[in-house]
Amino acid sequence: MGNYYKNKNVLITGGLGFIGSNLAHKLLELDSNITIIDNLNPLYGGNLFNILGKEKEIEIVINDMRDANVIRPLIEKSDIIFHLAAQVSYIDSLNIPFEDLDLNARATLNILETCRKYNPKAKIIFSSSRMVYGKVEKPVVTENCDTNPLSLYGIHKLTSEKYLLMYYKDFGIPCSILRLTNPYGPRQQIKHSKYSLVGWFIRQAMENKVIKIYGDGLQLRDYIYVDDIVDAMIKCAENEKAIGETINIGSGTSSRFSDMVQSVVSCVKSGCVEYIPWPKDYEKIETGDITVDISKLQELTGWKPNVLLEEGIKLTYEYYKKNISNYI
Repeated sequence: MGNYYKNKNVLITGGLGFIGSNLAHKLLELDSNITIIDNLNPLYGGNLFNILGKEKEIEIVINDMRDANVIRPLIEKSDIIFHLAAQVSYIDSLNIPFEDLDLNARATLNILETCRKYNPKAKIIFSSSRMVYGKVEKPVVTENCDTNPLSLYGIHKLTSEKYLLMYYKDFGIPCSILRLTNPYGPRQQIKHSKYSLVGWFIRQAMENKVIKIYGDGLQLRDYIYVDDIVDAMIKCAENEKAIGETINIGSGTSSRFSDMVQSVVSCVKSGCVEYIPWPKDYEKIETGDITVDISKLQELTGWKPNVLLEEGIKLTYEYYKKNISNYI
């Protein structure tokens, strides 16, 4: 098969952020015509440094994607829309409920309505989250498991999923919903601990600080390196079988939280670990163990993860050793 992406017009919402910028770099290699929209809200990780040296190859729109007049001309010319813009802290979502609703649900509806009116053939790839599952009872999470999110973040992500599937069913707007597990890797904001804990712990270790673990740290998490996420997204977007589907994206292997932290300390060769009690009421949004089934993604696209956790931590550390001043 030839290069599906050559000369395709691709729009990436939140494209100056962590996943969006890594995706943009990969799509440039595939000769796509890329447009990024990002409002550079300091809370959410958009960073022009993420596309340093590629500015002339990418159309960059610094604006709010919730503005229909701004987004319309971008959508009208798009073949593929990677919708990644979001409020990404489930911890913060309860404190900013209406902003979370606006960014994680209403913005999706805005994109869909614009597509319905002006470009119903545009394919939408939506970045959802394993947080839509909530606290699961089954040992392995498949896409058919019940959804019972514990946070407003998860509820609003699930709302976007419902919008997308309805617009696909009723109006034929093609979409794929990708439920990401715990992403980490280069180009991720590490100003605080509300987003990727892997990146935040790498920073703490680099600064020789104490990394604090709540409880015993035995909870299972599926950590997936950003290059594997980008490859999965690209394969889903070019595969007709993925249209109308909800798909888990993870490494397929879960690690104990404490083991992830020890891997960070061992890699950086600095920092130390302290176990502390859970904060008050934190258990209300703690999802417990998560192990995701990625067989659907593999069967539909032939994708497989390539980066093990220890290797990914090393690659991430090497990136921040050179560039950390641009992310703190």
